[in-house]
Amino acid sequence: MNWLKNFVRPKIRALVRKENVPENLWHKCPSCEQMIFHRELAANLFVCTHCNHHMRVSAKERLDMIFDPGSYQTVELPDCVDDPLRFRDKKRYSDRIKESRNKLKVDDAIQVAHGKIGGVNAVVAAFDFRFMGGSMGVAVGDGILTAARLAVLQEAPLIVFPSSGGARMQEGILSLMQMPRTTVAVEEMRDAGLPYIVVLTDPTTGGVSASFAMLGDIAIAEPGAIIGFAGSRVIEDTIRETLPEGFQRAEYLLEHGMIDMVVHRRDMRATLARILDLLRNRTPAGDVVKLPGGSKPAARPAPGARPNPGQ
Repeated sequence: MNWLKNFVRPKIRALVRKENVPENLWHKCPSCEQMIFHRELAANLFVCTHCNHHMRVSAKERLDMIFDPGSYQTVELPDCVDDPLRFRDKKRYSDRIKESRNKLKVDDAIQVAHGKIGGVNAVVAAFDFRFMGGSMGVAVGDGILTAARLAVLQEAPLIVFPSSGGARMQEGILSLMQMPRTTVAVEEMRDAGLPYIVVLTDPTTGGVSASFAMLGDIAIAEPGAIIGFAGSRVIEDTIRETLPEGFQRAEYLLEHGMIDMVVHRRDMRATLARILDLLRNRTPAGDVVKLPGGSKPAARPAPGARPNPGQ
């Protein structure tokens, strides 16, 4: 029996085993549980081809989707103390950070880059939910501040893609302090007269939704994204009532006036490019012509535009 187990079985397995076959060739949709080939999923921007569920993506994948091809550069963020409180639960917080960094090859839950979207300069800050649930600690607060100040320096719009469970509990009060810090970053954008756009992705909850995520001049969301502060089960237990269907989903918030639009991922770059062009293009919509009688020049309306009865 040992001879069959130790010699014959390994020989048979070696004959039938295919070498160099990559893992994770198929992905299961978390919504409809259909299996999707990895190349097909990537070509569809990680949106399920069966039920249109928008899956979570990494910060790098997000930047690749949004910026014009080959037009962006990432920004090095300031160094900060990894474990300011020397926190420990089942394991040390410093060990959790090291594990996430080694596994994901990123420094923290946020990446900042600058480049062009539809030919318009822009600064983008994207969250990575895989890194400790995209939780907001000091490093994330530094990232939002860095992105806002870079946008002010470049006189460019700032676009943020939050995907977070909220504040990082392992940093205690320091994580809560990032809420006013990021709010100050938004105010710096407004003082400079620059657009601040937020694209809410799944999920946007907790202290992130209670600060910079809901302060955008324009609020966009991906279909089906969970957006709120506390979870639905916590709310139901608190108010002792059943919540309406679709509560805290992007479509529900759009219906109730909390956000401006829900945009499919394949249309996100084109939508942002159109918005940035409208906000940043200060040239007249038509040719400038002189009015008779020496009046000031007026803009000739664009083709198909309706005349303004007040003029």
